[in-house]
Amino acid sequence: MEFFDSIEARGQKAARESAPLADRMRPRTLDEFVGQSEVVGEGAPLHALISGDKLRSMIFWGPPGSGKTTLAAIIARHTKSDFMSMSAVAASIKDAKAVMEHARSTLSRSGKRTILFIDEIHRFNKAQQDAFLPFVEDGSIILIGATTENPSFSVISALLSRCQVFILKALTEENLLMILRAALADKTRGLGAAGLTVAERALEQIASVCDGDARRALNLIEFAAEITQPDEAGKRIDGEIIKQALQRQHLIYDKTGEEHYNTISALHKAMRGSDAQAAVYWIGRMLASGEDPLFLARRMVRFASEDVGNADPQALIVALAAREAYAALGSPEGELALIQCAIYLAAAPKSNAAYTAELRVKAEIEKTGALPVPLHIRNAPTQLMKEAGYGKGYQYDHDAEKRFSAQTFLPDQVKTRLFYEPPNIGFEREIIKRMQWWEKLRNEARKKNDSDA
Repeated sequence: MEFFDSIEARGQKAARESAPLADRMRPRTLDEFVGQSEVVGEGAPLHALISGDKLRSMIFWGPPGSGKTTLAAIIARHTKSDFMSMSAVAASIKDAKAVMEHARSTLSRSGKRTILFIDEIHRFNKAQQDAFLPFVEDGSIILIGATTENPSFSVISALLSRCQVFILKALTEENLLMILRAALADKTRGLGAAGLTVAERALEQIASVCDGDARRALNLIEFAAEITQPDEAGKRIDGEIIKQALQRQHLIYDKTGEEHYNTISALHKAMRGSDAQAAVYWIGRMLASGEDPLFLARRMVRFASEDVGNADPQALIVALAAREAYAALGSPEGELALIQCAIYLAAAPKSNAAYTAELRVKAEIEKTGALPVPLHIRNAPTQLMKEAGYGKGYQYDHDAEKRFSAQTFLPDQVKTRLFYEPPNIGFEREIIKRMQWWEKLRNEARKKNDSDA
């Protein structure tokens, strides 16, 4: 379970030629660490904590290859505390409890604290994470968790409140270029002794496709070096070699994680903001990343009602048709129907009046409960119900003048409430005209009834 068999052993392991380049080139000190200057740069909070060995429980949150595990390795080399590590993927909570009990015993016996690093801490469920609380609270362990998931959702609030969260960002292309150049120049741990000539454009190509992931960039340049055949001048890596190494572009995407919700949010907001270009981009991103196309179809059906509504009633028909088209054709042919739908929804006039009406009705029902149905519009299938007044006074609209009776249909307590208020846009302009027409007839009928009385 230890992060290193020993620091020295780890160094020897990383120095072996058989170790992956990303492992060999892992920064050993903060001076070697590239990127994340807001977090670990000179004068930054984490830099001060590591340099002064004044660590506290913390969470490293960031995308793959942003430096979470590397920072843990640097801490392991610099701290005077015991340092142990495990991955939530492979370890059980029983393993973690054994480490924490050992840490408590060590603290009691020698006063020495233990730092416990847990990679992918979000893999532990709520009950498992609860087990860490007593040990974090009494200071037996300093917990350092690493996660690619938003800790607001993946770490229980009680544990999160006791940890400082450090947000690591995807490395920039400039960061990746620095890391790649260092690996190519280093003759001991890197590829400096391999006799490589790498075109600058090839390095830029790697940096542009690796989504800020240093591990992926180093793996890619290492693989490119392995498949490059030498000529008289040695091994030369150009753009064509990188294309071969890539095989296909990989996009960061976790269909159950935060990036999933970030990207679908981007699609929704682009369509809501009437930006067809952005809508095409985001739906293309999700499709290219392996998202379930039927999930996208369902979200657009919902969007057609929630954000377009009666401003363009055709939008719901288009969304349903797109769903059916994809179901009939599958991928990749059916994906075009989804893109067509996203364009239509983005270009459509927008109204959330139906959605607002739904929220208002729910709030009213929550407030006033199950108000009784007015007697005159109750069904009266039996004689007893008729005698009780069910249906009494109901007017059949088709028998009324202009096929409109002007009777009321809401309970008295809510008969003046306005739930649906259409904006003066798109087809809802026509709906406003129709509603105003019926209200005019209703007012005329009320005046007539008042004069007759």
